[in-house]
Amino acid sequence: QVQLVESGGRLVQAGDSLRLSCAASGRAFSNYAMGWFRQGPGKEREFVARISSGGASIYYADSIKGRFAISRDNAKNTVYLQMNSLKPADTAVYYCARAITGYIALTRDAFDYWGQGTQVTVSS
Repeated sequence: QVQLVESGGRLVQAGDSLRLSCAASGRAFSNYAMGWFRQGPGKEREFVARISSGGASIYYADSIKGRFAISRDNAKNTVYLQMNSLKPADTAVYYCARAITGYIALTRDAFDYWGQGTQVTVSS
């Protein structure tokens, strides 16, 4: 059974930086691509970033490109999301998810296991 546990979310001010972590249990973490999504108040859950199993291939949503960076440490079974220059519009619950093998779409249905989410609130 795969479990994903996010951490690092908190209240910050606009312009601040924050790093989210997602710790994965279960075997073969390094065999799977991982992603981050977010869901703002009253909004649909949206794609943020995806990283391939070895870390060589990365995709970002246009809304966060240049400000956020996804990375992973396969020795620690952990994926990270470094968020810089945060804006109030980044306020959301952030979820990590495991990608379905061989499915490279950037939509929710391309991911099969999800964490419980961590709240990020950016004040102006």
